[in-house]
Amino acid sequence: MIFKETALKGAYIIELEPIEDNRGFFSRSFCKNEFALHGISMDIAQCNISYNKKRGTLRGMHYQIAPYEEAKIVSCNKGSIYDVIIDLRSDSSTYCEWIAIDLSEVHHRMLYVPKGFAHGFLTLEDHTEVFYHMSEFYVPGFGRGVRWNDPVFGIEWPGEVTVISNQDIAYPDFIAK
Repeated sequence: MIFKETALKGAYIIELEPIEDNRGFFSRSFCKNEFALHGISMDIAQCNISYNKKRGTLRGMHYQIAPYEEAKIVSCNKGSIYDVIIDLRSDSSTYCEWIAIDLSEVHHRMLYVPKGFAHGFLTLEDHTEVFYHMSEFYVPGFGRGVRWNDPVFGIEWPGEVTVISNQDIAYPDFIAK
């Protein structure tokens, strides 16, 4: 695995190193020791799959609050997504800044999302499947979100949002600390 730190401190793009032969390829997608070499200590509490029927589906921008803040490793196993994270750590030099990366079944890369970040994505193809490694269990009552089009962040989405949950539409304006 090749770790490339992003402009948001602690967030990494992780490129897999597939070993190919006539059958296809094999690659590790998680190694506790390799993550530790980059200062990432992550115990995986659960894994999630998000299947999305239609291009233009937006999920996000989600996070959990303390004491159940969660780190994530996000990959796209089928189709493609525009994956976005926002640094919500008020003591961070990149507070309220965001980055985006295209993840797809073709690129063989992942995004490591540290605790204290909001995460969401827009599907770029029909029948897209996203896989998450999560450091914490989902705990009802501790989930939060910021609106995908909140002007505080100014996220530039690459296409029209055609499918979105009522919850994701209804998040209030974010008030920076």
